[in-house]
Amino acid sequence: MHIRIGYELVYDCPQPTPMALMLNVHHSRAGDLVVPDRLVTDPPLPIHSYHDGFGNWCSRIVAPEGRTRLSASGIVNDSGEPDPVVPDALQHTIPDLPDDVLVFLLGSRYCETERLADIAWSLFGQTPLGWGRVQAICDFVHGHIQFGYEHARNSRTAWEGWCDQTGVCRDFAHLAVAFCRCMNIPARYCTGYLGDIGVPADPAPMDFLAWFEVYLGGAWHTFDARHNVPRVGRVLMARGRDAADVAISTTFGPNTLAGFKVVAEEIAEA
Repeated sequence: MHIRIGYELVYDCPQPTPMALMLNVHHSRAGDLVVPDRLVTDPPLPIHSYHDGFGNWCSRIVAPEGRTRLSASGIVNDSGEPDPVVPDALQHTIPDLPDDVLVFLLGSRYCETERLADIAWSLFGQTPLGWGRVQAICDFVHGHIQFGYEHARNSRTAWEGWCDQTGVCRDFAHLAVAFCRCMNIPARYCTGYLGDIGVPADPAPMDFLAWFEVYLGGAWHTFDARHNVPRVGRVLMARGRDAADVAISTTFGPNTLAGFKVVAEEIAEA
């Protein structure tokens, strides 16, 4: 299937403002791009691109005083298959984990493993190792947090999500990631597109989505505590330890987000 993806972000800046952007489809999906999601700025601005330490494709600009519009529109070829389910994926012992995976066992800015470790072991210590344990964590987080855009707060941590029991997709992902790490399962935070493909349309405006991946059986696997079912048409943009590593924009100066639109929809193939 073909999926149209894209966005339009509008910023008002009272002065020239440097920005670091993470808005491109992840390089692991670059071969699936039928039409590349090229960043366009209005007014036209110099764009410096680079890969960060997690392999994400990033861009740097300096937005001028006044209004700046960032946009892109691309088409992705997708298998049309739901997220794979591998119930026999085994959990590794710590000594057997690859070196580059160990960082995803550590606490991070939004995932305070030290504060949640005792809670995690009391909740999941008797669950089966591997896939079953991660699914038990997803089941719990899915039921523990009440979803609502009115609950959005970009400073909420996993611990606060545990206490508040409200949030948006990033809060589901942070709490699930923290619980997995507490249980010695490497977990990394993901962000990207997920349209209403194969499910009833959500009347709320489209947004980027947060989910997570865990390392089991020698591979990374997708989990989504917010929806808690395999979904079709997931398009990865970036991965990191938590939301701080994959912010769609990091601005170095005062600004107002005056417009925000995201598109992710199946289209007819030519």
